[in-house]
Amino acid sequence: MARLTGARRAAEAYRLRWKRRHLLFRALRKRRQLRCVIDRTAEIAPGDILGFATVRNEAVRLPHFLAHHRGLGVRHFLIVENNSTDDTQAYLVDQPDVSLWTTPASYKLSRFGVDWLTWLLARYGNGHWCLTLDADEILIYPHHDTRPLPALVDWLERHGRRSFGTLMLDMYPKGPLQDQRYRPGEDPFDVLCWFDGGNYMIRKKPDLENLWIQGGVRARRFFADRPRRAPTMGKTPLVKWHWRYAYVSSTHSLLPRHLNHTYDESGGEALSGILLHTKFLPTIVDKSVEEKRRREHFANSALYEGYYDALIGNPDLWCVHSTRFTGWRQLEAMGLMSKGNWI
Repeated sequence: MARLTGARRAAEAYRLRWKRRHLLFRALRKRRQLRCVIDRTAEIAPGDILGFATVRNEAVRLPHFLAHHRGLGVRHFLIVENNSTDDTQAYLVDQPDVSLWTTPASYKLSRFGVDWLTWLLARYGNGHWCLTLDADEILIYPHHDTRPLPALVDWLERHGRRSFGTLMLDMYPKGPLQDQRYRPGEDPFDVLCWFDGGNYMIRKKPDLENLWIQGGVRARRFFADRPRRAPTMGKTPLVKWHWRYAYVSSTHSLLPRHLNHTYDESGGEALSGILLHTKFLPTIVDKSVEEKRRREHFANSALYEGYYDALIGNPDLWCVHSTRFTGWRQLEAMGLMSKGNWI
């Protein structure tokens, strides 16, 4: 698509300013849907890196999710629990670095939890580097095993960057999904050790100027006949937050739109990361039955009927072109993330 210029660009900038104000006002109103379960935010110190998430029935994933991101350097987690029926809320209350809110309100009508998190980000995240994730996303980046998040955000700040981009990489097992075995706290990538490495499409959106990336196993297996309908895989989960910022669509795009400029258009490569996606743990089959009934996860739920039906059928997502995951250096060598000039 052609880049917007001149009067059209000025008009678009004006429209987006009002859109951002509208999103912030939505979050202000939606805060009334939240009830605080436990508030430990007084323990947040200046300079702490904060984690934000909306979760529902994630007791299986949370032990590894929290342990991994604690290990990276997240000092406090601010989490919205949305009407869970498992042990999610009780588990989170027992975590000393978690502040927890709960709500029975509609996930879909809160912009899939983004309205709730926008309020918490504005209230508690201002001036902090904030990592906003789903419970099935695990952040990695070049040298993450030896350089924690404080080192990464220090480098970003010294290079004038307030945001950090990632590719979400769908991980899956070999064999039918529900036939696998996984217990809370185990490394999910002992089970989900395969991915699609070479079927990605990328374009730049002219309005928000973010990268729109599609591909991976979901595009291959569930949207092969309509690849432009496949889920978008580009995200910007790590941001030096200001109370005037707002996510537009999950963490795929932000306003102001300069925060979406996490890439290099001059021919080089910008430092970037990966969100390893643990969606395809064996619990996905039963979850798909429930989510097909609830119709809370997609703006056009009817479009995803076939997607849910395929998951309910307990598929094997592996194929002869699948790549076995060995670590971040492999992903960097394949061009799925970049070290940029961070040596």
